[in-house]
Amino acid sequence: MNLEHLKVFFTAATKKNFSETAKVLHLSQPSVSLHIKHLEEYLNTTLFDRSTKKMELTHAGTILFSYAEQLIQLVNQVEKDISLLSETIHGDLRLGASLTIGEYLLPYYLGDFIKQYPEVNLSLKVDNSFQIIEKLMDGKIDLGFIEASIPRKEIDSLPFLEDELVIISSTRVGVPHPCLEEEEIEPEMLFTLPFIAREHGSGTRQVLETNLLKHQLEFEHLNIIMELENTESIKSAVESGLGVGIISKTTIQKELNLGLLKQTRIKGIPLKRFFYLIHRKQVLSPASDAFKEMFIGAMKGND
Repeated sequence: MNLEHLKVFFTAATKKNFSETAKVLHLSQPSVSLHIKHLEEYLNTTLFDRSTKKMELTHAGTILFSYAEQLIQLVNQVEKDISLLSETIHGDLRLGASLTIGEYLLPYYLGDFIKQYPEVNLSLKVDNSFQIIEKLMDGKIDLGFIEASIPRKEIDSLPFLEDELVIISSTRVGVPHPCLEEEEIEPEMLFTLPFIAREHGSGTRQVLETNLLKHQLEFEHLNIIMELENTESIKSAVESGLGVGIISKTTIQKELNLGLLKQTRIKGIPLKRFFYLIHRKQVLSPASDAFKEMFIGAMKGND
């Protein structure tokens, strides 16, 4: 049985759409159909019911699907064990990270990994946490790094670093509100400030919404004057005096040292969260396993 045919079948059965399967696997749609056809000819059976508009597995397809993931994982385990035996790790490693982690934390560890494993082809996609989860589920990345936990049974989620969100404001006199001269502000003062918020799907925004709700405060009641898609844009807008933002303390160390921004906390509402490493619940490739082990070891070493 051809392993590539099996992988295409498993993805198609999961996505229930040949077009989506083609996108995930970077194949043409006719190529996906051809893989399925060859597998059906090999097994002398029909795997998909093509008599209806909705893509459904036949009884034979359902049987094969129940074994397909186990077979793919077994092959991955064999490749991993053989790679460890030969003491060489190679192949592709596709990482995905949320904006905060991908721009301010992860790059420091990529160079060390490449030095240790020069035969690994490493790539990094940076997006918001929601999109990183989708890319992982679609098979477009091997490991993800996000800013909020996810209750999905198909995904393993490992916390690796605690982070804190703070209100940032400009150091210009009288901008944007005198209450921010204090180290803490009362929660009700939040609703008097002009906010520059992260976009929907952002882990930072999710943490803020969740923590406000715990204290019977509605995120939607904030005076949001604009939404921006990355931390640098928010910092620039705040620095110019347009409003305030709430972002990770990890991302503003340079601006604090230069006296361009100041930070303020919300009294009685700690905005703390963990960063998470995520991957599908399956045998990791040797490259993925090596990066996970190196990265988590480095995080523990920094405690």
